[in-house]
Amino acid sequence: MRYESEEEALKHYDPKQYRTPDGYTSDIAVFTIISDYVAPNKPPLRTLKLMLIRRARFDKDGNANIQGGKWALPGGFIGPEEMAYDAASRELSEETGVEGIHIRHYGVYDRPGRDRRGWIISNAHYAIVPENYLEKRKAADDAEEVALFTMEEVERLDLAFDHRELIQDAYDTIKKHMLLTTVARNFLPPEFTLSELQSVLLTVTDSPKVAKYSTFRNRAERLPFIEVVKEGGEPKTTSRNSKRPSILYRFKEGEPLESIYF
Repeated sequence: MRYESEEEALKHYDPKQYRTPDGYTSDIAVFTIISDYVAPNKPPLRTLKLMLIRRARFDKDGNANIQGGKWALPGGFIGPEEMAYDAASRELSEETGVEGIHIRHYGVYDRPGRDRRGWIISNAHYAIVPENYLEKRKAADDAEEVALFTMEEVERLDLAFDHRELIQDAYDTIKKHMLLTTVARNFLPPEFTLSELQSVLLTVTDSPKVAKYSTFRNRAERLPFIEVVKEGGEPKTTSRNSKRPSILYRFKEGEPLESIYF
């Protein structure tokens, strides 16, 4: 049968002819960098960590929960009138109490069999935020616990669904984000030394171009998006991370358009 207009075609459109998902969810991978001051005149030891929830073993009606007791990314089903981004923010707030962070999309997961409840599609998001953004985290709603883990610790956890894949993809995305933007500024004081900048970048890369300080310093000193802080016309220095004075730098406004550290 031929339809002469779009309106006529829409009248005869039958969605039952096509397979549709059994559910649509948003998941959120939230990373932070923890700073530990281990000794005077030394840069802090910085560690990248991921926030996960432990799924409640039982729902509010006392029924066994799907994948209960396992660790997972915060997330949940998207409402009929919601966008995936809005649902991600809502679920993050409901399950962890964390609000007001800027999240970004990084992937869609739609492999049949990824969830025993049916064909569930996940729209995945990520964020990397200073630790103080997560200070008020608390387990709520479908979560019975919320905690921060290093990537090494995550490898040993019993994870729900296919969240190990989601987490690895989010981690790869975070590494690119850290090395291709100036997001490192969120984990540094306004005026910082090159060793402090290096310590932030080392939370996501072991590249010799960053790990070897002399190589990193030679490259960093020529980066167009940072500048030496001047005081009385001379470079300003600090001894907070070493016995010898170190020059202080600061980020310029704006973002670079190309890879910045390599």
